Order: sequence, then C-alpha cells, then structure tokens
Amino acid sequence: MVWTILASTVTIGVLFITFRGIEPVRFVYILQKADWVWILILFLVMPVEQLVRGWKWRQILFDIHPVSSLRLFGAVMVGYFANMVVPVGVSPLVRAWLVARKEGLKISTVLVTTAIERFVDGIVFSILVGILIALYALPDMDGNLRIGLSAAAGGSFFLFLGLFIFLFRAKSGIERQHTFLGRTLSRLEKRFSKHLSGLATGIAEGIVWPKSVARGVGVISASILMKVISVTHFLWAGLAFGLVLGGLDYLFVMIFSGFSLIITRFVRVPGGGVIGSAIALKMLGIPDEEVLSMVALVHAASVTTTVGFGAPMLWYSGLKVSTIRQSI
Repeated sequence: MVWTILASTVTIGVLFITFRGIEPVRFVYILQKADWVWILILFLVMPVEQLVRGWKWRQILFDIHPVSSLRLFGAVMVGYFANMVVPVGVSPLVRAWLVARKEGLKISTVLVTTAIERFVDGIVFSILVGILIALYALPDMDGNLRIGLSAAAGGSFFLFLGLFIFLFRAKSGIERQHTFLGRTLSRLEKRFSKHLSGLATGIAEGIVWPKSVARGVGVISASILMKVISVTHFLWAGLAFGLVLGGLDYLFVMIFSGFSLIITRFVRVPGGGVIGSAIALKMLGIPDEEVLSMVALVHAASVTTTVGFGAPMLWYSGLKVSTIRQSI
C-alpha cells in the first residue's frame, strides 16, 4: 500500500495548496449538512459502472470464450486494486492474467481484448469532447481551453481509431514469418520462450470484434453508458451538498478530469483525476468549500469501491499480491 499512501499524500498536498484559502468552519458545516441519500447513490453507481465494463468486455470475448460478466467484473476490480499496491499501469495486465488463468486462455489473447475495449472507450470519449466543444460555452475567456480540448479530442479520436484499424489490418500478418511484425514477434518468442511461448498466435486470436451485430452495438452502447454514469458522479456529489449544475457542466468536469488523469499518468504524477476535477469545478465558479467537499466525496467513493470489491475478489480468486508481482 506504499504507492497508495504516496499518491494520497501528493494529492492531499496539491489540494491543500489549491484550497489554502478555504474557511474551515464553513467547510465543516457543509460536511455536517450532507444528504446521505445522494451519498449512498454515489457509492452505488461506482460499482455499477464497472459492472457495465465487465458486460462490455464479455461481448468482445464471447466469440473466443464466453466468460460471465460477474467474473470479468471481478477481474476488473482486482486490476484496479492492483494499481493501488503495485506500480501504476498494471491493471490491464493483471485482469488479463487473472481471466486467462481462470479460463485456460493465453494472457496475450485476453490482453489484446482489453486493448480493443480501451480503444472503443477512447473513441467514444473523444466524440463526447467534440460534442462538448460544439454545444458548451467553455469557462475560458481567451479561448485557450477550447483550442486545447479541440486538439486533444482530434488527436485522441484519430489515435484510437488508427490503433483500432491497425490492429485488425495487422492480424493477418502477425503469424507470417515474412512480415516485419511476424518476424519481430517470432524473435521475442525465441528470446523469451519461457514467458512468451505462442505470443503471435495468442495476439492474433485476441484481435476480434463480435460476429453478432447486437453484441457489437452492445460494446459501443456500454461504452457510452459508462461515460454517462461517470458524468453523474459529481451530480450525486453536488446534490449531497445542495449544489446543482447544468447538464453540460458535469460533462465538462468529467472530460477535464479525464484529460488531467491521462496527462499526469504519462508524467507519473498521482492524483491527476482528483486534481483535474477540482480545477474544473473551480473554473465553474463554485466556492472552494463545496469543491473540496465534492472532490473528497467522489474520491472516497472511488477508493472504497476499489478496495471494497477488489480486495475480497483478489482473496476469493486464491491469489496474493506477491503472486501477481512475480507473475507480471
């Protein structure tokens, strides 16, 4: 849990600097007046969002090997929990390893399906950014934020769409020795035969899209639904403290915090999503005390969901954190 403690310390430090002018008495008063009904709803929708992710992942995996949505939900939560106790970015690998181990599949096969799922999320996210830019008066007098979001949305859309197309176009050449990709994977298999045996075959098997039109539509619909649920996080948090924003305001907060999370992960700075959401709410003119209350509540719900589901499911799977560290 060292990484979690370090991440929380850095996040709290940045939030302290951001809200150093806060009025403690008013902050405590706001917390005392919180409506527990909305807080309960927030804590309930967090795992529902990940249940939808598990169902979405099932649709992609279905033609390879049908896996229950609950098992995939468990793998997702174990992956998130692993991110709290081992270095950042291992979640997809951990969930792929766990599902492959339980279902008798190749890790590379399952891992590629997680990549496809993420590519779909990235495309949907970038489209939502475009919608926000087109319909929303961004809180930026100079227009720099609009330009930045436009560039980020366009770049994200073409990046994820390009990766998606490349993956499926490259599938036919992965197992062929005369292609550059095939030769590269073959060398990796020979060099690391103990861990990467059957790498090319596994990757090729994992590059799939549902044969059923309904399942394909389901993947996209589930990705959209997840974003809708994510947008409501600060709706419930705001209602808990008697604060209501416009519909597109919540979308702006979700998108701004999402980009903040991506950027801070790239430079290995923890707490990017929390800090980004706080900045976005302040840009909307919300008082510091309400902003800090909302951000703290959403962060607490996220951590509680990850630990509350991830830790028991890790134990139920019969695995240990030390085992995961050795295996990945």
